[in-house]
Amino acid sequence: MTAPGFNLPDATARDLYREILSAGGRIRITDIRPEDTETVQTLLDLGLLKPYVMDGSLSAVNPRSVTARIGADLRAAGTRLLRQADELPDLLGDLAAAYDAAPRQHDRTGTIRIVEGDENVRHRVSQLSEELLHEALSLHPGGARPADAAGDILNHARRFLSLGGAIRTVYETGARLDAPTVRLAAQLTELGCHIRVAQFALPKMMIFDRTVAVIPAGVGAAAFVEDLATVAFLAEVFENYWRLAEGVNWSALAAGSADPAPHEQVGRLLAQGLTQRAIASRLGLSERTVAGHIARLRELYDAETLFQLGWQMRGNRDA
Repeated sequence: MTAPGFNLPDATARDLYREILSAGGRIRITDIRPEDTETVQTLLDLGLLKPYVMDGSLSAVNPRSVTARIGADLRAAGTRLLRQADELPDLLGDLAAAYDAAPRQHDRTGTIRIVEGDENVRHRVSQLSEELLHEALSLHPGGARPADAAGDILNHARRFLSLGGAIRTVYETGARLDAPTVRLAAQLTELGCHIRVAQFALPKMMIFDRTVAVIPAGVGAAAFVEDLATVAFLAEVFENYWRLAEGVNWSALAAGSADPAPHEQVGRLLAQGLTQRAIASRLGLSERTVAGHIARLRELYDAETLFQLGWQMRGNRDA
């Protein structure tokens, strides 16, 4: 007996899921065997596999979250489906056990797990975001994200929020000058995410349900911290940054009506007497980018020297 709209995993699908787990929990779309195409689609429809457009791969999802989701849908279908919903934990229980026993491709030292390789880090973060669904806190220096990952980010945020989760993020103020980040932030805030910007440098950090924190651990590696006292401390660090950060009307900014143009922001700080390096640090930009904006300002103000430009802009500001 199967509920309308659901094809529960048969023996072939279950074996393929275990095979993917044994290979690290991830498979590239290009590596899928032709004979497994239909079975992979079944796992995708169930939610046991999650696609990532950015790197063209499929990642295994914890069967427990699938059990909860499908179970809720089955119960909503009516009393005649209750028996099948009650059987789901047993049906997927052995897959959950296989998931727990599968290698995670990381070293373990006490309550800190070191994961190496960008793909492996993204894979583990994806697993956490599927398992810990109440609160996600993150600090992102600069705020820039790969443009081709926007679809995956939006889909994940939409599902996370639909399950009652809360997402709060802090970018550095320079994120307001990055058009792809502004567009993505506008879409995320429309979904219900909360995104602020800080006028100071940020460390990179993510915290899930205040039980697991993710911090950098060298080039291409991350530390997954599960010590509750340490995670609580890092969560308080996030809250301090959050209180000091500023809100942004991302939708208005994306429409071009919120913040002044980048060269105007540089000009305001230059008129206040800040150096090129200080302006770069304040706005989260490179000194080379700031130098480009200053060159444009010198053309606008017909200033031959930086001193002359600053003097003329102070006079313009006072006026």
